[in-house]
Amino acid sequence: MLYREAGQFKTSYDADQQIFPIVQDRIFVIAVVLAAFLVVPLFASQYLYTEILIPFLILSLAAVGLNILVGYCGQVSLGTGGFMAVGAYAAYNLWLRVPEANNLIVVFLFGGMMSAAVGILFGIPSLRIKGFYLAVATLASQFFLDWLFARVKWLTNYTPSGSVAVGETSVFGWKIDTPVERYLFVLAFVVVATLVAKNLVRGHIGRSWMAIRDMDIAAEIIGFRPLRTKLSAFAVSSFFIGIAGAMWAFLRLGAWEPLAFDINRSFQLLFMVIIGGLGSLLGSFLGAAFIILVPIVLNQLPGWLGIKMSVALIGHLEFMVFGAMIVFFLIVEPHGLARLWAVAKEKLRLWPFPH
Repeated sequence: MLYREAGQFKTSYDADQQIFPIVQDRIFVIAVVLAAFLVVPLFASQYLYTEILIPFLILSLAAVGLNILVGYCGQVSLGTGGFMAVGAYAAYNLWLRVPEANNLIVVFLFGGMMSAAVGILFGIPSLRIKGFYLAVATLASQFFLDWLFARVKWLTNYTPSGSVAVGETSVFGWKIDTPVERYLFVLAFVVVATLVAKNLVRGHIGRSWMAIRDMDIAAEIIGFRPLRTKLSAFAVSSFFIGIAGAMWAFLRLGAWEPLAFDINRSFQLLFMVIIGGLGSLLGSFLGAAFIILVPIVLNQLPGWLGIKMSVALIGHLEFMVFGAMIVFFLIVEPHGLARLWAVAKEKLRLWPFPH
């Protein structure tokens, strides 16, 4: 059956189910990726790399992982910070104890796999509990993992303070030690991971996640196995989150302690997927941008306006205004920034074709 969408004709359902169904979408995404690789390194400063771009990319990857679990599979999780810590400490111990594996790709993938294994373990209760009770169960995993990394000294190489540090990092002999090199490496990793996630959610496994999210009893009746489906969501989600945790530790911090992945990190990532849009990979990036950029803007705004305030007062106002913005935004657009983006795109597409 032939039909038109914003001036473009499609002839099959398969055409509508492509990763990027509209030609303009593909062109826009390719243009953004090329600009990120080729244009940004020409003008970006060290501050832009270390405080905005690299944190944005790493937290976006973690938000993609959390969105797979919460947005696509409907399983609430408050243990994201703990799973990031698993990835960070697993990667650190492989890097420390197996010198032959001192390759960032290897240690990051290992951290992701260890985080996936822990995610499966803590995802087992999801077969019997859901909603608020599952959130409490994952919150317990956060507290347990915080205790584990603070008390088991072997994981931190017996350092008295519990903090660890990494030295020289490389990929197949290429040293990753400057901000631009770290940015390009993280960007490449995030692009590949996002494409993998996009194909997963568009395929059979993604449809099974969404079926469980929408109505688990009906999904079980039509043949989806709830335990396998939910555990696969926990595994894939924790894998991405673990890689993000390893990246955050190695390429963002360099030296860290267990408090770097505490409950505040879990709430931060949950806010990202809620503000960006549940069940939207684009929303993960938009939410990460919102969470990172808004506090920076609020912190600098008094100076831009010529208003003299103490640092402490600016910090308190930043938290108050930021919290109020989150509440206001969730009331005005509960479907997140991704929904606003979709509406804007449709208006632009339909504008040349008035009814």
